[in-house]
Amino acid sequence: MKENEVNKWLLEVEHPAKGDKNVVELGMVEKIEIGEDSVCVTLAFSKHRDPLAEYLIGSTKATIIRNAPAGTKVEVKTTIKDEAPKKKPGLDLGEEELANVKHIIGIASGKGGVGKSTVSVNLAVALARLGYKVGLADADVYGPSVPKMTATEGEMPDAIQEGEKEVILPMEKYGVKWMSIGYFARPEQALIWRGPMACNALKQMILQVRWGELDFLLIDMPPGTGDIHISLVHDIPMKGAVIVSTPQDVALADVEKGVNMFRNEGVNKPIFGLVENMAWFTPAEHPEEKYYLFGKDGGLRMAEKYGIPLLGQIPIVQSIREGGDNGEPAALSSRPDGLAFIALAEKLAESLK
Repeated sequence: MKENEVNKWLLEVEHPAKGDKNVVELGMVEKIEIGEDSVCVTLAFSKHRDPLAEYLIGSTKATIIRNAPAGTKVEVKTTIKDEAPKKKPGLDLGEEELANVKHIIGIASGKGGVGKSTVSVNLAVALARLGYKVGLADADVYGPSVPKMTATEGEMPDAIQEGEKEVILPMEKYGVKWMSIGYFARPEQALIWRGPMACNALKQMILQVRWGELDFLLIDMPPGTGDIHISLVHDIPMKGAVIVSTPQDVALADVEKGVNMFRNEGVNKPIFGLVENMAWFTPAEHPEEKYYLFGKDGGLRMAEKYGIPLLGQIPIVQSIREGGDNGEPAALSSRPDGLAFIALAEKLAESLK
């Protein structure tokens, strides 16, 4: 490997907020160091905090891994062009953007595949239909789905410079403010991020967004109970969580882990309730019929076991899947599936009064 080869590879690393200019054009490649079986790239950032720093670091590393010989050790370092200004006393970085948000609520699940993002998006839209000011942050860095489910794929949030600080403006549609790492990565791009890098990227994506005045900021959390979850609940002033599950035992077993995580002494966040998704199947031609494909009332039993409210039971309806794929959330409609999300939103809002 030679330095000019690595420099050529880095032409692929584009800065989404800079007119898709790459890090080489922007003069961000400070140094390239090549060893016998290693590459170390130093990226230079200006003294204000770039909200896409973690994205650029991850993309740089992924690009080199993709092009370099197998087994090459890759490291990406950062440096600051100018001395960083002294931090003013008061709120931590970005917390001022959350100062006018009343309720920050995590939407979580113990496992993937239970429809957590579907519930999150539709709950946000339902709350907006009830007259609340709502935002949703898509915190699933490895599988961001908000752009697809809101038909905002390919769009790019604007960023504004305010003195030393750069702020991202969220997308707005259906009366909701949306933010997702998916807006800054190509749909086919895999984000090769370790836990700390993903955690830092997520915090930037939430704390440096101009949310404005909101009644609810929902955070669509990734599945599981890993370091990303711990980082979010410690570094974001989250009020509590809503747990999403399906009725079958294998899903409910993982829900228990999610419940125990939020109730752990080191986290200690209230759980506002459980949502049982895919509770039953109802054919469109026979709306009065219910078929319990994954078992009956598993979510209700789990809620009773842990002393948490069952906020809602959402049926399996073809229109919910179609709405997610087409970017038109089911909660926009007045069909039974849309009304189920409205009822869920009403229960959640009432529990927080």
